[in-house]
Amino acid sequence: MNKWIRSFFLFTIVALFAVGCSSEGASSDSGDSSGSGDSDKSGESAQSEEQVTLSLYSTVTNESDKETLDNVIAKFEKENPDIDIDQTYPASEYESQLRVKMAANDMPDLFDTHGWSKLRYGEYVADLSDMDWVQYLDPSLKQIFTDEEGKVYAYPLNQAKDGLTYNKNVLDKYGIEPPKTFDEFMTALETIKEESNGEIVPFWFAGSNKSALGQFFDQFATPLLITDPDNDYSEELLDGSFDWSNYTFLPEKLLEMQENGLLNVDLLTAQSYEQNQLFAQDKIAFVMATTPIGGVKELNPEAELGVMPMPAIREGGEQTWIGGERHTMAVWKDTKYPEESRKFIEFLAQPEIVKEVAEGTSLPAGLTNAEADVYYGPYYSQYSDVKVEPYFDRVFLPSGMWDVMGGTGQELLSGSMTPEQVSKKMGEEYTRLRESN
Repeated sequence: MNKWIRSFFLFTIVALFAVGCSSEGASSDSGDSSGSGDSDKSGESAQSEEQVTLSLYSTVTNESDKETLDNVIAKFEKENPDIDIDQTYPASEYESQLRVKMAANDMPDLFDTHGWSKLRYGEYVADLSDMDWVQYLDPSLKQIFTDEEGKVYAYPLNQAKDGLTYNKNVLDKYGIEPPKTFDEFMTALETIKEESNGEIVPFWFAGSNKSALGQFFDQFATPLLITDPDNDYSEELLDGSFDWSNYTFLPEKLLEMQENGLLNVDLLTAQSYEQNQLFAQDKIAFVMATTPIGGVKELNPEAELGVMPMPAIREGGEQTWIGGERHTMAVWKDTKYPEESRKFIEFLAQPEIVKEVAEGTSLPAGLTNAEADVYYGPYYSQYSDVKVEPYFDRVFLPSGMWDVMGGTGQELLSGSMTPEQVSKKMGEEYTRLRESN
């Protein structure tokens, strides 16, 4: 028994000694066992470090436009698996969020300059003038995106030609021609209301987003205050002496439309995604700006939309397109990933992607290196002699006024403001922001 115990004890000591030596050898050796484990971890770490995530902010709000941009981003990520793009669409909060980021000098790697490539974002964007796509920049956009020194401030995803989008099926049904003057526009709205027994909304807004009402004031301000030779207030607006009582016509007319049942009853709660559904059902007739047709056609292949320039406010006035840059992509000058950010823009500038974005957003391309079959092309040709005017706020208003235009519109239609109070508020904010900018 004692002999068995001694043998067991001796066996245990030897086994423990062997394990200890093996363990010690492994820890002191740079051999395979421990080395391969560390190597795997290092490999994972290196792979993690090589993966880049670019932040992207866009002003896109329309669902069809979002889908177009998301699809393009997905294609880029598939071709470049080491680069992820984290896209954000803040809608009406875009400007306020970007102001905070500008103040902190912590901008997204890629962002939409939405008409302010030089004036607002100029000091934050990288110069893209050495990129190949610049040679294809549409001549109508060169003044917008470049300066005298040759700096190129952003890449144009598309370009705007805004007026009104209308339901062609509805207008044809009631024998209505696209209106050329504001009076004709009001008559068309009244006709649609009466002939449809209130089943069709004559003029629809997704007013839960104040930008929808800002679009109304901004686009109609040009024929009211700029392009009519007898009522051209451009100098006064630029030097700060403008009398804002001359603006009251617009809130008066918008309120008149509401009181006469020409606007959607749920205007202040309506969401932008509802627009495609209502167009597809022939439940609305007119909306502001240009509506991409893709989302509407998916719901109703028989749907037909048209676009028209802004009607003249006064008899004898001329119609105008409102345009310039629509959606863009700029690179933050201090991004940690300049090469990857520029690589994404190079991808966007490929002819097949230029075509895809233009067709997906139903707007003319920003580059001339691709032929895009834009749904509204025939309408742009029909009105080819109509002049394109820049967005009113981008030329004549200080930064921050877009929110004021939209916000006062919401207050007007909620009964919190009169048309005169809207104009007064506009004047006060115009003066304050001019001084603070």
